[in-house]
Amino acid sequence: CRWWTVVVLATLPSLGAGGDAPEAPPESWTQLWFFRFLVNAAGYASFMVPGYLLVQYFRRKNYLETGRGLCFPLVKACVFGNEPKASDESPLAPRTESAETTPTWQALKLLFCATGLQVSYLTWGVLQERVMTRNYGATATTPGERFTDSQFLVLMNRVLALMVAGLYCLLCKQPRHGAPMYQYSFASLSNVLSSWCQYEALKFVSFPTQVLAKASKVIPVMLMGKLVSRRSYEHWEYLTAGLISVGVTMFLLSSGPEPRNSPATTLSGLILLAGYIAFDSFTSNWQDALFAYKMSSVQMMFGVNFFSCLFTVGSLLEQGALLEGTRFMGRHSEFAAHALLLSVCSAFGQLFIFYTIGQFGAAIFTIIMTLRQAFAILLSCLLYGHTVTVVGGLGVAVVFAALFLRVYARGRLKQRGKKPVPIESSVQKV
Repeated sequence: CRWWTVVVLATLPSLGAGGDAPEAPPESWTQLWFFRFLVNAAGYASFMVPGYLLVQYFRRKNYLETGRGLCFPLVKACVFGNEPKASDESPLAPRTESAETTPTWQALKLLFCATGLQVSYLTWGVLQERVMTRNYGATATTPGERFTDSQFLVLMNRVLALMVAGLYCLLCKQPRHGAPMYQYSFASLSNVLSSWCQYEALKFVSFPTQVLAKASKVIPVMLMGKLVSRRSYEHWEYLTAGLISVGVTMFLLSSGPEPRNSPATTLSGLILLAGYIAFDSFTSNWQDALFAYKMSSVQMMFGVNFFSCLFTVGSLLEQGALLEGTRFMGRHSEFAAHALLLSVCSAFGQLFIFYTIGQFGAAIFTIIMTLRQAFAILLSCLLYGHTVTVVGGLGVAVVFAALFLRVYARGRLKQRGKKPVPIESSVQKV
């Protein structure tokens, strides 16, 4: 871990640098977030629409029965998938504790998991705010320049995550893959859009506001669960969702606007956060449906990131923005280091998620990540000077109290033998 410590320590001194709080985004209509969103969506549609038409064509032609030739295995895997055979299935073993496992060893493993998750995602959060809200190359005479292409940042995260997931699948035995590959494209599209909205929102709202918005996504996840998966929820789940809404409202209404924000830009930030939550909720529920194919979490990670790379590379090439993002990295080595470390934290944090859930279950993982959100708000306030009023602090406390109440209620249901509604999928959330 020495090299990791050196990289983090070398990066942290420059995180708060780069000038004061940023000014409002450029006024050119081509730089408006809504216009860029439409352009990005058009780029993704240029892949999704032809792909959808091809899938429908092969299905209508009954290609699975009539197809032959070199392309048949590829078309079968992408359009029809592979039916798992009983002899080929190797589902992930349930979490068990060996006889020689001691409480001390379990405590050390829990400490390792908690430390890995906290370091990965706290570093990721600090770097995310640094990249999207501060200038690079600022000197005493020049203000420097801002990195503005959120899609390029999404691409960097997805490329490294794809490499990590692919290497893991090669080195570790996985269940026989049976899902049609095109099914990943829907979760990938919503995942790319949610990540883009997340990065873009930081141009308009503070990082603590964004963290609380993520905490409140329990509400749209429940709504999507009813619409997509036809799930039913307990009364206490609606109660905690209501408490989260109250806490977030207290924080937003009590915290004065940042110096860079006007009411209009703050509204833009809230719209983008709403888009992030909606797209992310769809991703969670779609991934849950895909797990019916008995795949592993790393296989899911690989499939989603594969299509994410395809969509973002294609869209950036169509816009001519891929080269510009590369040039920005060349002009500012500090940005290149930040973006690389951001991607490393995202990819390896995902592996810590899988390991933690496998060793200790979803409840312990949820507690760790809830604490991480609280620490992220505190760290952001310390490094970047965000102010939180007393009422805003009470709102934050209400949100996290509701989150812990959800964990407690789920544990009680499990003890009584009732099956709680599954916690949302933890695959690829950043």
